[in-house]
Amino acid sequence: MSNEEQEGIKQRAYAESMRYMSNAKETLQKARKEDNYYADKKYVRTACGTAYSGVLLALDTYLELKGVEMPKKKRRSIKFYTSHVAQLDGKLLNELNTVYEILHLDGYYDAILDAIVIKRGFEQAYNVIDHIKPVHVLELPPAKSSVLNKMFTPLF
Repeated sequence: MSNEEQEGIKQRAYAESMRYMSNAKETLQKARKEDNYYADKKYVRTACGTAYSGVLLALDTYLELKGVEMPKKKRRSIKFYTSHVAQLDGKLLNELNTVYEILHLDGYYDAILDAIVIKRGFEQAYNVIDHIKPVHVLELPPAKSSVLNKMFTPLF
């Protein structure tokens, strides 16, 4: 696969992953933060699940570009991701483990409301997604109620 083809794949996957993150941040805003805790579990769960999905999309792309053969089934276990990432990049593995623990387990399943913990999960999610960041990032179309720049304003 040529560099141009890889960049095209990165462009599409990065844009889609960032769209997931933008949607997750918009949803998290609906959870209303009060004294470092979110008030609404439903929105926290939804936001964490959406952000985690964006991370998985980025990981799929990362692994494919590294030549890892992806299983035919759509749903892959965390063991699939951690075992392959462990062979490729130790730092990415640490970030993935943090994202899995905070966003997937604590945020989505347990609906933890601690805003500082959720913030850390989102920071690590962005770090994972940055592993597929293309050389030249294309501008994303605006989300439902915001523009790309709003995505990077302090939410937490």
